[in-house]
Amino acid sequence: MTFSLKWPNDLLAGRRKLAGILLEAEVTAGDRLAVVVGIGTNVVAAPEGTPTPATSLAALGVQVNAEQLFTELSDCWANYRAIWDCGRGFGEIRRLWLARAAGLGQEVAIQSGGSTQNGIFETIDEMGCMIIRTSGGKQVSISAGDVYFGSAASAGAS
Repeated sequence: MTFSLKWPNDLLAGRRKLAGILLEAEVTAGDRLAVVVGIGTNVVAAPEGTPTPATSLAALGVQVNAEQLFTELSDCWANYRAIWDCGRGFGEIRRLWLARAAGLGQEVAIQSGGSTQNGIFETIDEMGCMIIRTSGGKQVSISAGDVYFGSAASAGAS
């Protein structure tokens, strides 16, 4: 089974969504930034009828309980937080992410704010934005949106 990262926040097993990450940020007193991270993993079952087909750890033959999963996620989080180093390690995080990127070099469609942008997924930049190249050769920076690959991208993600 191939595992990959779908920009900006999903973990895929094959082409099926296994987990997702959600970040919420807020400026607090003294202009400090607080970030809350939520990680959802399909452990026992996966939702059906979603835009991206989903799977679960159980469907992949992985039997794990909540405590075991939390321990593994916590250990990995601590490791990557150390690499992150308050943003100083973003270059390394970016390199590691790109090594596991789903759809890199392939056609994508990104839906955001009622519009769709099509192109070839080239990279993520030093700010974490997806960079695509349009059919006209223009590089476009995408900061947020729903990403579709393959036939969904070819059909304009309709």
